[in-house]
Amino acid sequence: MSIKRPLLATTLAEIGEQFGLTVVGDGRVRITGIAALDEAGPEDITFLFSAKYLSRLPTCQAGAVVVSPKIATALTRPGLIAEQPRLAWARIATLFDVNEAWPDIHPTAQIDETAELAFGVSIGPNSVVRAGAVLGLDVALGSGVVVGENVHIGDGSQIHSNVVLYHQVQIGSHCIIHANAVIGADGFGFEFDPAAGGLVKIPQVYGVRIGDKVELGAGTTIDRGALTDTEVGDGVKIDNQVQIGHGTKIGAHTVISGTTAIAGSTRIGRYCMIGGAVGIIDNLTICDRVEITAMSLVTQSISDPGRYSSGTGLMPSRQWKRNVVIFKKLDDLYKRLRKIES
Repeated sequence: MSIKRPLLATTLAEIGEQFGLTVVGDGRVRITGIAALDEAGPEDITFLFSAKYLSRLPTCQAGAVVVSPKIATALTRPGLIAEQPRLAWARIATLFDVNEAWPDIHPTAQIDETAELAFGVSIGPNSVVRAGAVLGLDVALGSGVVVGENVHIGDGSQIHSNVVLYHQVQIGSHCIIHANAVIGADGFGFEFDPAAGGLVKIPQVYGVRIGDKVELGAGTTIDRGALTDTEVGDGVKIDNQVQIGHGTKIGAHTVISGTTAIAGSTRIGRYCMIGGAVGIIDNLTICDRVEITAMSLVTQSISDPGRYSSGTGLMPSRQWKRNVVIFKKLDDLYKRLRKIES
C-alpha cells in the first residue's frame, strides 16, 4: 500500500525543486503518494537506498525513484538524484505526514483562565491546561494531554495523546512528544532514617528543560531534578520507553534507543549514540561523540570518543551454557595459571 495525503498532488519536478534534488527523466510525472519499493504504484515516489536492492528495480511500479549518484545510471524511469537518499526520504516524507491535531480547541478541554495561548493553538478532547501555562504559536495538543502549572511549550511543538507535563516543565520549539510520555515526575530520591526505621523522600523541587527540535518517544519518562533541572539539549532524539533520572544532562543531537535507562545526575555529551536497553549508572560523565552498543552496562565515566560495548554476544544455547560454567571457574583458573607461571 502507499500513503497518500488528501488533496496533495504535485509533480516530480516540484519535489526536486523544493528539496534541491536533480530530476532525471520526465519531471511532469504526477506524485500523490509515497511507498516502499515493492509496493509503490504509478503515482507514488519510492526510494532505492542501496545497490543491493537493484534487482527489485525492474519490477518496481513506482512513478519515480530516488537514488544516489552511484546508481543513477540504473534508472529506467523518472527519478531524483540525492547524495543521501535516506535524508531525502526523511524530507520528502514530510509532504505525506498527517499528524494528530484539532483545528481548534475542543469544547471538552479545560483551560485555566491564567494560561496564555498564542495564535494557532489546537487542543484535543479532555485535555487540561493549568494555571500559568504558556503555549506558543501553533502548538498542538492531542486528546487527554495534561499541561501542569507554569509549563512553557515553544512554537510549533506537537504533544500527542495522554502526555503528562508536570509543573514547571519547559519544552522548546518544534518538539514532538509521543503518546503517554511523562515529563517532570518526581525523581527517585530517598534517604534512610535510622531513627524512623524507614526511607525519607527527598523533595524534587527543580524541573525539566527540553531544548528545541527534540523528539521523545511513546512512554518515555524524564524525571524532575532535586538540586538542579534535568536537561535535554537541542536536537536530541529519544526512542520509546526510555527512563532518564533526575538531574541528568543530555547534550545536543544525542540519540538514545528504546528501553535504555539512565540514572540520575549523569552527564552525556553531544552527538552521542546510545543503543537499545543500555543501562547507565548515576553520577557518570560521558564525553561527546560516544557510541554505546545495545544492552551494554555503563558503570564508569567515558572520557574518550569512540565505540563502547559490554555483555556477551549471541551464541548457540549449549555453547553459552558451557561458557557460563567456565566463567564461574575463571578466578580459580587464573590463580592456578599464576602459580604455574611463577
